[in-house]
Amino acid sequence: MIARLTQPRKAAARLLALFSILWLAACQPIVATGPVSDAQRVTPGAPVKVALLVPAGSSQQSDQLLASNLENAARLAIADLGNVEIDMKVYPTAGDPTRAAQAAGTAVAEGAQIILGPLYAEAANAAGVAAAEAGVNVLAFSNNPTIAGGNVFILGPTFSNTATRLVQYGRANGIDRYVVAYGNDLQGAIGRDAIVNAVNSSGGAVAGTQAYELSQAGVQSAAPRVAETVRGTGATGVFTTAGVNADLPILATALKEAGITPQQARMMGLTRWDAAPQALALPGLQNGLFAVPDTARTRAFEQRYSATYGAQPHPLAGLAYDGIAAIGALAATGRADALARNALVQSQGFKGTSGIFRLLSNGTNQRGLAVATIRNNQVVILDAAPTGFGRAGS
Repeated sequence: MIARLTQPRKAAARLLALFSILWLAACQPIVATGPVSDAQRVTPGAPVKVALLVPAGSSQQSDQLLASNLENAARLAIADLGNVEIDMKVYPTAGDPTRAAQAAGTAVAEGAQIILGPLYAEAANAAGVAAAEAGVNVLAFSNNPTIAGGNVFILGPTFSNTATRLVQYGRANGIDRYVVAYGNDLQGAIGRDAIVNAVNSSGGAVAGTQAYELSQAGVQSAAPRVAETVRGTGATGVFTTAGVNADLPILATALKEAGITPQQARMMGLTRWDAAPQALALPGLQNGLFAVPDTARTRAFEQRYSATYGAQPHPLAGLAYDGIAAIGALAATGRADALARNALVQSQGFKGTSGIFRLLSNGTNQRGLAVATIRNNQVVILDAAPTGFGRAGS
């Protein structure tokens, strides 16, 4: 089924992919057989035609920076592919769904075999709908699962993947009852559902959920209710969707003031707590749990990008490298169906700078993550990221 938005979702349009940078040039995937459209068909030895959709042309300066960084990273990946030739054409979308649909349609008409991007959820959905009839797949930079499915795959790390990793670790370490604290917006709702699903799937229990308005007063007023639920239910974990540059510092501080300690209920988070160095000094986050990619691999990409372009890459730039390198690795197998849906979701996955990852049949992705905590204001890895996947879908 093709992912469609039946009515405008303005809040979703700017839900960016979370920080994750992968390096895929060296992977050697096993390509599954499956239906392949004429547009997707790969001819051995011939260039693979890739359309890169970026938010260039927007009035937002941040979009212009993102567009140039995504293109730079994609070209860096092309240079690293070796024997596979990529014929990439860049199409500006201005971050707009209508422009994205037009760009995707033009790209397909000009022979694109696969589309990489765009970034924002509504634009990615529109591009997917425009390319669907021709059977062209879209590898979007979004992390919004509501637009994944059919011919649309999202490359951005998902809340579901992070929640599953942390809950599995928690369950193995005595954390089996959770209170979920979440912001009262779209991102908070998606995060809440991801946490609840992960807990239920693991055999744990959701002791309660608590929404809060995204203001200092809203978070502070909700914290005592969260604390009361913890004490009343015997919950051993408080799992939050809070962001490190927004509501997380307020919530962590308020919960500590309400008497919740790590010994009573471990604080856990969907977001990267290390994204803001000042957060590492917050007393309320000490001994909490969050997930991180392989930071050594991430640094390797950053160093290569900086050496090539003379500046540090945007945290999302690596997603373009991911897509190009994955396309190249699949095309290198010499299979005509290398870019078909069944090939993209092959279970072995890919190795990247932030660890292993694979695309799933529902259009989302699974990534290998490490579990981290904060001790004495420093990030400490408690459980390293896995180096390979088990059976399909595991």
